[in-house]
Amino acid sequence: MANAKKNTVFFCSSCGYESAKWLGQCPGCREWNTFVEENISGGKAGRKSGPSVHAKSRPCRLSEIELGREERISTGIGEFDRVLGGGIVPGSLVLVGGDPGIGKSTLLLQTCQKLTDSDNDVLYISGEESLKQIKMRAERLAGSFKDSLQLLCETDLEAVCETLRQQKPRVAVIDSIQTMFSQEISSAPGSVSQVREATAALLQLAKSENIAIFIVGHVTKEGMVAGPRVLEHIVDAVLYFEGDRFASYRILRGVKNRFGSTNEIGVFEMRAEGLFEVANPSEYMLAGRPEDASGSVVVCALEGTRPILLELQALVTKSSFGFPKRQATGADINRFNLLMAVLEKRLNLKTSECDAFVNVAGGMRIQEPAVDLGIVMAVVSSYRNRPVSKELIVFGEVGLSGEVRNVSMPELRVQEAKKLGFKTCLLPASAMAQAKRVTGIELIGVRNLNEVLDHI
Repeated sequence: MANAKKNTVFFCSSCGYESAKWLGQCPGCREWNTFVEENISGGKAGRKSGPSVHAKSRPCRLSEIELGREERISTGIGEFDRVLGGGIVPGSLVLVGGDPGIGKSTLLLQTCQKLTDSDNDVLYISGEESLKQIKMRAERLAGSFKDSLQLLCETDLEAVCETLRQQKPRVAVIDSIQTMFSQEISSAPGSVSQVREATAALLQLAKSENIAIFIVGHVTKEGMVAGPRVLEHIVDAVLYFEGDRFASYRILRGVKNRFGSTNEIGVFEMRAEGLFEVANPSEYMLAGRPEDASGSVVVCALEGTRPILLELQALVTKSSFGFPKRQATGADINRFNLLMAVLEKRLNLKTSECDAFVNVAGGMRIQEPAVDLGIVMAVVSSYRNRPVSKELIVFGEVGLSGEVRNVSMPELRVQEAKKLGFKTCLLPASAMAQAKRVTGIELIGVRNLNEVLDHI
């Protein structure tokens, strides 16, 4: 009886579901073999780290709440502000995830640099690097840092929270949440209970002290933020930093945002001096496009309110085996297989005898159905070895019966194509009424795939 008895609890590593015993399938997210065993102290977790403001809280009417003119803080980086919905909201908790070495810490350190230029007090807390390592990384970035940026190397959650209460910075950065640990919990740093406790404590601190906090999260091999899935439900915004490590561009994508749209993206270019904004992503993505090559088609995809022109490449060759190969890079493989079946059924193309590959040039990932028509035209162009005009741009959704369906904001897409010098636009016939408002570009409306073949 001399030793304190520890409670054993099982957590689901996918959604954070808690159980007193091990379960093969999680009742919350229905995933298999995701429960991990952890030892926690009896009933004290999460009580000391949160602020003691609950006794003073009282209900209030919506009409009693007054909003000042400085609801948002500009990061000084236009692409970052776009993804955040117009800037940083004071008192918000933002999770930034991404692959190792993709540029998460670089982006946040540059954000701290811009914020200090606007005389904002910023506190950068690192649990992975020493002060000298941060100094070395800061010297590689373009520009200088002001004294309003303070650095702290600490992994103790209670010490971090106490420092934030005393300093009261306007913006704080935690790099990373997996390195923070609470002494109230006996499990190792980075475990489900530690990550959940640290995030909940920082959320309460952000709301009570009106401090905007950015936390960096590691990702798993599946590309999801490591730790419990409940981590994404606790925070106010979840941003993913994407990109091919061998390419120079990076994309900041918002998948959750309580203060703005979740469809916006920010495009950056990685250089030796840090990350730089890409003002015209369409022109950047189309650089180096081949001329008079079959299987190459330019499409217009929409990311939030931003139209982006991309090059779709397809390669169709005779299969050497009995089972044809299908591969999609940057596009949905299931959608690609569906479109290949539509081509064989509706246009009588013998695609089942060929290997087919499709690639979004530049490494960008597109899930929008508006690129269906571009994939179809690229495949047919490669199959017949007939190049598509370099002055032609296409967009439209393809149905199972071979019809070409309308997509959102056709006028905005046509306007972007005209801006980059395209002369002809192939689009759904049902979108002609809206797209006709744009002059200076030839519009061709198509109703089905048979009409599309006439333009290849």
